[in-house]
Amino acid sequence: MRTQVAIIGAGPAGLLLGRLLEQHGIETVILEQRSGEYVLGRIRAGVLEDLSRRVLNEAGVGARMEAEGLVHDGVELAFDGARQRFSFHDLVGREVMVYGQTEVTRDLMAARAASGAPTIYEAENVALHDFDAARPRVTWRKDGVTRELVCDFIAGCDGFHGASRRAVPEAALTQFERVYPFGWLGVLVDQPPVSPELIYASHPRGFALCSMRSAMRSRYYLQVSTEADIGEWTDDRFWDELRRRIPAEAAGHLRTGPSIEKSIAPLRSFVAEPLRFGRLFLAGDAAHIVPPTGAKGLNLAVSDVTYLSQALAQYYGERSMAGIDGYSARALRRIWRAERFSWWMTTLLHQFPDRSPFERRLQLAEFDHLCDSRAAAQAMCDSYTGSPL
Repeated sequence: MRTQVAIIGAGPAGLLLGRLLEQHGIETVILEQRSGEYVLGRIRAGVLEDLSRRVLNEAGVGARMEAEGLVHDGVELAFDGARQRFSFHDLVGREVMVYGQTEVTRDLMAARAASGAPTIYEAENVALHDFDAARPRVTWRKDGVTRELVCDFIAGCDGFHGASRRAVPEAALTQFERVYPFGWLGVLVDQPPVSPELIYASHPRGFALCSMRSAMRSRYYLQVSTEADIGEWTDDRFWDELRRRIPAEAAGHLRTGPSIEKSIAPLRSFVAEPLRFGRLFLAGDAAHIVPPTGAKGLNLAVSDVTYLSQALAQYYGERSMAGIDGYSARALRRIWRAERFSWWMTTLLHQFPDRSPFERRLQLAEFDHLCDSRAAAQAMCDSYTGSPL
């Protein structure tokens, strides 16, 4: 097989890159080790920055998002019961949209299927070859047969545990990582949310988040130990603990029910540098991980593949390497800004096992500063809603 760009991974990063390149007339083949059903079964958050929403609309996959997504003009922070709303429109003139990552993936899958562009699911033993030369290759096994794809470039969009980053020689890669000493226990329930906007709550017992997937489906999170056993967290125990951590007024509006999904996600910050190795590029979770506190994971994937699609379009349209040569530095600048914000939000809102009373007072002082200083509130809202490319 032969194509112009081989894309490894059929998550939202790989599918969106394929869609953007298709709009430029660039041929792609997407390889995914899992089945399409498995990919759609992954539950992920979905707070879309203003930029991500615009990119999805320009890619022609935003119709259902605009019809079903929830536009949010603000966000609430709560500390020990004290509650403060921050208006995005008032402070930075932008907004965000709540639309699940699973639904973004579903829309991108449908668009690719309609276009006829090839996606190969259940591709086993994917391996990358010769990406430091003029003719990169990707091999994989399917139905017991080893197959090969020759291409001009490879885009590694296959996540943190994928083959793309592992293919890079260790000496060529610098990796930065912080693993946090807690995780998020998340519950999905078919009940209306307690509030029309997200509530981030810091409490002496730990962090909590009230979120949603739609007007009739809610997603709630609790900070738990990394040693937590999900089997010990019954639905009743979860709801009781959530009520303790969120403001009393929100707790009074909480409508509970049997969980339809329950999981514990570890929190980490991770960046790999650089993002280009000859004719191989890393994008999305293959390149970076952010804790979910700042709602940046999917949005960074969108900005990565937007930069990369622009660089490849410039190469094929003008035979210029300028965009390709600048991709890594351009993407990393935005990545590190998002890493900083996600680290700041995580540090502000969570209880750390070794945190002293002094440090707790600093958290409260930071919250007080956000409430009293328009400049501080603007900085937070600017980062949360996402600056332009």
